[in-house]
Amino acid sequence: MTAGSKGGRIRFGGPFHPFPTLPMTTYSETTTSTHQSDPDALKVLYGLSDEDLAHVRSAGEFLLPDIAKLVDQWYDWLQLLPEYEEFFTDGEILRHVKDFQLDYWSSFFTGTVDATYVEDRRRVGETHARIGLPLQTYFAGMNGFLTLMAQALSAGSPDAPHGRAEVERALNRLVHLDTGIVVDAYTQMVSHTIQQQNRMLMEMSTPVTQIWRGILMLPLVGIIDSKRANDVMSATLGQIASTRARVFILDISGVAVVDTAVANHLIQITQATRLMGCESIISGISPAIAQTVVELGIDVGSIRTTATLRDALADSFSRVGVEFSGSH
Repeated sequence: MTAGSKGGRIRFGGPFHPFPTLPMTTYSETTTSTHQSDPDALKVLYGLSDEDLAHVRSAGEFLLPDIAKLVDQWYDWLQLLPEYEEFFTDGEILRHVKDFQLDYWSSFFTGTVDATYVEDRRRVGETHARIGLPLQTYFAGMNGFLTLMAQALSAGSPDAPHGRAEVERALNRLVHLDTGIVVDAYTQMVSHTIQQQNRMLMEMSTPVTQIWRGILMLPLVGIIDSKRANDVMSATLGQIASTRARVFILDISGVAVVDTAVANHLIQITQATRLMGCESIISGISPAIAQTVVELGIDVGSIRTTATLRDALADSFSRVGVEFSGSH
């Protein structure tokens, strides 16, 4: 009996690639670990021998003639899932993706794990991450195809359980290798996206603005840690260099906690700006912050501070020769 000739609906998943993979940015080239990019290292990692690959090729000779039927059965099952309506409302897309599935399994059953094979699997993971496909769905699909192949092999060779077991173990190992590559690429792309978002948020949280010729201001809100303090310093020094600012106002009225570490960060920022010829003023010193600084014994004698942003602005305008007036 050839694979897929048994009737009925297959109620388990298969590898799910809603859209054809597309070239991605080159970030993966610099973040991919050696084990996840080197074909020989991957084969060692997953215990995949040349004998296993020979078994995969022999299974392919039996399974590939009817692989299109198996893919069709899997998509029948997929119609039961919400993902189907999300990704396959267009018949042309469905046809294209089915063609991609056939190419995927044709590559799988060559039993050749080389650089091209690995890169193709990485693009699958990157595509899944881009479209937001849950890893659970992918795992279910790969497990489902393993089950489907095992059933087809069993139906085709019922009298050879020992040899069939070796073939099934080989298929398992190669599927596990595929899954490892896909998941590694998926998680790296998700991590890369999160890092980009964090970087954008950090840039938004350090908006050093020129409010007047020679005057810069940065209102800080939230928590200050070493990473954020370094970002503030870099952004501030860069703006000082480009604008030739003489005064920098750092408003901390929105800072949640001021402890020894935060105070040291602020001192370092003011010292760095002074080295560039720009005087810093820290505004927004509340009674609670003042009391905390005194209790901690922090020396802030070299830092110019004001209770309010208004006072800091008045001081800044005076320093650059602009008369500041307003109602009191």
